[in-house]
Amino acid sequence: MEDATGTVTEDSGGAAGHRPETVEQGAFAHARCSCGWRGPARRARERARADAAAHQPDAG
Repeated sequence: MEDATGTVTEDSGGAAGHRPETVEQGAFAHARCSCGWRGPARRARERARADAAAHQPDAG
């Protein structure tokens, strides 16, 4: 998925009201959600994806 600025995002699906995704900004990536939650900036994109997955209400 690509936003208006051309930043590539990855949609992780999610429960109703929660649509977490990862957003890249320069050398960093962070997770954000449609509910307003935002994860910390990470250099490791895999950790940003893990933050998004952990945010989901049904996550382990």
